[in-house]
Amino acid sequence: MSNDTFERVGRFGWGYDPIEVDEFLAEAKTAYAERGNYDLNEQSVRNAGFSRVRHGYDPKLVDAAMDRLEAAFIQRRRAKVVRERGESTWLNKTYEDAKSLYPRLLRPQGERFSDATGWGYLKSDVDELMDRLMEYFDGKRSLTSSELRDAVFDQAKDSKGYDVSVVDVYIERAITVLVAVE
Repeated sequence: MSNDTFERVGRFGWGYDPIEVDEFLAEAKTAYAERGNYDLNEQSVRNAGFSRVRHGYDPKLVDAAMDRLEAAFIQRRRAKVVRERGESTWLNKTYEDAKSLYPRLLRPQGERFSDATGWGYLKSDVDELMDRLMEYFDGKRSLTSSELRDAVFDQAKDSKGYDVSVVDVYIERAITVLVAVE
């Protein structure tokens, strides 16, 4: 019987380093219980990265668990804010976060983010997702944090693509807003 936390990829496949994953999850569990590293929060979970090793943990399974852990940290923070300062404080903060995202959505398609230097995300793919996000904020459609998180964009070069890092940071901010109200 295996003591693995997650299923592993095949013997010759590359997955996440089990030691790194297990150590991070143990630290996160302690932090979540408010007994350990108070600096570990949803941002830490979102930014966590693991080395790849042969026969490591299946990345899809670990990533899904990390998404749930991030949401748990956000919900815990929400409960604390609501308990200490009321739900209106939480909703106002979430509204302000959402409002800060909106101006970029109003930019013309093809101009919402800086152009890629080299390879980036295909502008039309990103713009399509941004249109969906704007419709969500306008109350015209539903959208989940998982849909944002799972978005995949084709690659494009230079002025046909958006800078990957800028788009990724923006989407992470949008995910935080959606998780906060889910």
